[in-house]
Amino acid sequence: MTFQDLNLNTPLYNALDDLGFTTPTPIQEQSFSVVASGKDVVGIAQTGTGKTLAYMLPILRNLKYSRQDNPRVLVLVPTRELVVQVVSEIEKFSKYINNRVLGVYGGTNINTQKQAVAQGQDIIVATPGRLYDLAVSRVLQLKSIQKLVIDEVDVMLDLGFRHQLMNIFDILPQRRQNIMFSATMTKDVDELISDFFINPSKISIAVSGTPLENIKQERYDVPNFYTKVNLLEHLLLDKDEFSRVLIFVAYKKMADRLFNKLEELFPGESCVIHSNKTQNYRLRSIEQFREGEHRLLVATDVMARGLDIEGVSHVINFDTPDYPENYMHRIGRTGRAEQEGHSILLSTDKEKEGLERIEELMQMQIEALSIPDTVEISTELIEEERPQIRERNNPIKRSDADAPGPAFHEKSEKNSKENLGGSYKFKIAAKYKKPKTRGDKNYNRRNKK
Repeated sequence: MTFQDLNLNTPLYNALDDLGFTTPTPIQEQSFSVVASGKDVVGIAQTGTGKTLAYMLPILRNLKYSRQDNPRVLVLVPTRELVVQVVSEIEKFSKYINNRVLGVYGGTNINTQKQAVAQGQDIIVATPGRLYDLAVSRVLQLKSIQKLVIDEVDVMLDLGFRHQLMNIFDILPQRRQNIMFSATMTKDVDELISDFFINPSKISIAVSGTPLENIKQERYDVPNFYTKVNLLEHLLLDKDEFSRVLIFVAYKKMADRLFNKLEELFPGESCVIHSNKTQNYRLRSIEQFREGEHRLLVATDVMARGLDIEGVSHVINFDTPDYPENYMHRIGRTGRAEQEGHSILLSTDKEKEGLERIEELMQMQIEALSIPDTVEISTELIEEERPQIRERNNPIKRSDADAPGPAFHEKSEKNSKENLGGSYKFKIAAKYKKPKTRGDKNYNRRNKK
């Protein structure tokens, strides 16, 4: 099947020709007619399978030209990077269509976004928090929304956006088409569908635990952080093979620590993104990696989904994720658009359980490789790897340093205060023979008599 077999219009065909797209992916092929029908849709598909085009093609096909200021299509995504990416994709597809697209997200000046909204938009792509802020300010009117798209809904719920989503649903028109795409079906996602979707059509392409067949997976058993760094250095010396490498770590502190090490080993070749970095820094890092200015990009799991960068030669899991689904989304960054991909997983003894869960989900064993003899096995440990020494029965034992010094003395008897409680006002009244406040008329009347 080709895009010519879909009931598209000439402007969309011209845009697809410019992009060189000829054959739709399975999720695009199966979603088109269902989304175009106007029914509620739930799509489950692996990351990197073209979900953005799957929901935007039928929407753009039926989006008529209008001069109205209020948007008619709302696309919600979990991260700022995804907003920028989805807006870019829609603009490519809309090259020959007269529509207005705007992306809004936190971390930037809301007044600038208010001005852009006030100029009139057809499609709004937003993160939930900033969208709600704009709606509450009354600058953004959602009364004309006809189609609501929630992309990467499982990530959105993982990041704690459920409350914002509920608030947004309350102010949207009741009669609308709901379109939801997710890489995994969780209990939270299922509850969301039950509460807000009306008899949705479900499209499922590949089970979330099914490894992408065009990705070669390998792993190493490594004792600690510094040995991982030594192994990473050995691998990355081959710059021809490891031409564009995405390195995933467990948390922000580890991302900064590894980035600093890579800068020592490969100066000017690496960049880092995580949620503590400013928006401009993150976008600049992604763009430099995409354009080939930097060969290495260190990222946390929040960035694992929706990061669409072509030509990623390798995904290296520097840390083994606790949740096997996260591993699937990480390795989905390589081998995109049916190209060959390569994934490498590094695991310590403490991470063995995570490895077992990954292999259980995929129902396959990841090929284990031996650490090359030229790689130094380090004995140095980082703070998180060192054994924690705790006193079993007295974890908060006071040391001698906590004892009172020689200048300490008890207060003299005359300086110690007595807690008089509720009897205080009666003692004052008895001592001074007058009311505590001037407004006690009864007291004053009694004294006159």
